[in-house]
Amino acid sequence: MSRRILIIEDDPATLEYVAKGFEQEGWTAERAADGRDGLFLATSGAFDLVILDRNLPGMDGLSVLKALRAAGGEQPVIILSAVAHVDERVRGLRAGGDDYIVKPFAFSELSARADALLRRKSPAAAQTTLSCGALSMDLVTRRVTRAGRALDLLPREFKLLEYLLRHKDQIVTRTMLLEGVWDYRFDPHTNIIDTHVSRLRKKLEEGFDQPLLHTVRGVGYRLSETP
Repeated sequence: MSRRILIIEDDPATLEYVAKGFEQEGWTAERAADGRDGLFLATSGAFDLVILDRNLPGMDGLSVLKALRAAGGEQPVIILSAVAHVDERVRGLRAGGDDYIVKPFAFSELSARADALLRRKSPAAAQTTLSCGALSMDLVTRRVTRAGRALDLLPREFKLLEYLLRHKDQIVTRTMLLEGVWDYRFDPHTNIIDTHVSRLRKKLEEGFDQPLLHTVRGVGYRLSETP
């Protein structure tokens, strides 16, 4: 299956230079010339890698990166910037970037950096499927099915279900979900977990008699075939 890359770059020449280079290497490339459009694509699609320009119209690159990470996006991000100052590189990496390349650059270096990132992010023996009874999740295609029926999950619902599947038959607390799914190190005192669990439960169980997602009162939740 072709790897997918999102390139967010407002300079048309650079955008096409990078996109065509990766396409010639067998990638499927998506393009965005605006920060807001790029953030929308990055949070609504499954990409193996994001190339992100530092200076963008609509929303600057660091703001895009911070919003992507806050939304749970974990895909590797390489920042492109005309600014070579060390302080700027540090800001980019601390905002959630995985690498930082200064313009002008050679595509061969960008491609090599991309390959190195993917090798680190994707160990050879990584698990690619998770399941609980007739519920199955493919981590590569991001397809979720129950008894062969496809379930349409939003990105955050997918991440929540992935966490629950990795801890199936175990009780997961609110604190565990806040840290593992939302990356919060404190309780923001909202009903964010209850809301997402309720929506996920409806999608998992609509049309099925057997519940899978159980509430453990006063403690948290448990994904299991057994009550």
